[in-house]
Amino acid sequence: MSRPIMPALRLEARANLRLAAPIIATQVTFMGMGTADTIMAGRYSAEGLAAVAVGANVWFLAFMVFMGILMACSPIVAQRIGAGRSAGETGAFVRAALAFSVLLGLLWMAGMRLAADPVLDWLALGEPTRGYAHDYILAASWSAMPLCLCFVARNTAEAHGLTRVALLAGLAGLFVNVLFDWLLMYGRLGFPQMGPEGCAWATVLAAATMVLVYAGQYRRIATLRALGVFRAEVPRLGEDIGEILRLGLPIMLIVTAESWMFNIGALMMARFGADTVAAHQVAINFAALSFMVPLSVGFATTVRVGLAAGAGDAAAVRLRGHAGIAIGACFALFSASVMATMPATIVGLYTDAAAVTPLAVQFLYFAAVFQIFDCIQATANGALRGVKDTRVPMLITVSAYWIVGLPLAWWLSFRTSTGPFGVWWGFIVSLAIAAAGLSARFARRTRPRPQASGSVDMP
Repeated sequence: MSRPIMPALRLEARANLRLAAPIIATQVTFMGMGTADTIMAGRYSAEGLAAVAVGANVWFLAFMVFMGILMACSPIVAQRIGAGRSAGETGAFVRAALAFSVLLGLLWMAGMRLAADPVLDWLALGEPTRGYAHDYILAASWSAMPLCLCFVARNTAEAHGLTRVALLAGLAGLFVNVLFDWLLMYGRLGFPQMGPEGCAWATVLAAATMVLVYAGQYRRIATLRALGVFRAEVPRLGEDIGEILRLGLPIMLIVTAESWMFNIGALMMARFGADTVAAHQVAINFAALSFMVPLSVGFATTVRVGLAAGAGDAAAVRLRGHAGIAIGACFALFSASVMATMPATIVGLYTDAAAVTPLAVQFLYFAAVFQIFDCIQATANGALRGVKDTRVPMLITVSAYWIVGLPLAWWLSFRTSTGPFGVWWGFIVSLAIAAAGLSARFARRTRPRPQASGSVDMP
């Protein structure tokens, strides 16, 4: 006998937000690392800031690829827990995932080191920026393996509902990152002055610190200790790696399709001058900060839906997925209202440049509109990951962003009088298509079936 829908939705929304709150804080700590790097490099020199910006973008593109693949661990582990699988069985999968993450980390590291010179040659950077960026990329490559280990540890802990584990690791990483930015970039307290390269080494030390924090938590917390991740056994890789790749590759394409669309949009803005780029950066940075909330709710929704799907509870799958999407929609209305009613105040927090402020205010009006669709698509994607439905969502998002959004942005910006606003129209249209398609997909995949009452339609 089902409960009335509204009280059930309220109860689920509370459970989702309890799970999401520490994830939001964790996401902010990761943003804080990048912000600290930017501030420290900006105070070092203009060339140093440019080098860190270039190097960090090269690093970030790869970051999204490998993070996306290993995000598969969250729904896989959540469904095993929901299905009542033993900690020993789940632990065997986690050990295999950790071993696989080492291999992925080595691949990431090698790729960055091999790509450094060709990418920098293509960008035709002048000296000393090129030299700084080269040293940054080579040093930052050492963060690849510890970060891949962190991806597995974080997703596994969050699948168990232990979201404060990642928050503790993120806070420790942020502290180490900021401290060693200061020590190594400027040569404080007897440390060598390494400039932008020191910023990269701070990232490496922060990643290593997070691995140590996760290791301590996996030994201290009984639920995680029961997984036996430190057991001296050779993990079985074939079947588990296959499951990660089947689920993770489409997730990777989804997250990279969106992040790379925004990166290319920023490059398009460069055609309209430095003031336009600065105005765009202000608006997109505030939108990105706001996006941490629906992104985190999407992660929590993956876990909540995954647990219900593993238990075979179709009604709970529908309820939890729709609750997550509803939370995303409610926050979208709130954040869009803030951007639409207080744009000048928001821009004033970033800059008082007379040539930048009016354009940044206009861009924030566009950001208010696309925020609505971005919040919905993020939470709908999270719900679909919970039922391991990633291939069709991949087709929806890649089509929305790369077949519709980017070509539209280019055409409006460079073939009409719309100018730089065409980039934002491209963002809005692509995110609207993705939000509608993903929401409809979840509704269809979890629609009750009279002939199979109580079952979950799994891909």
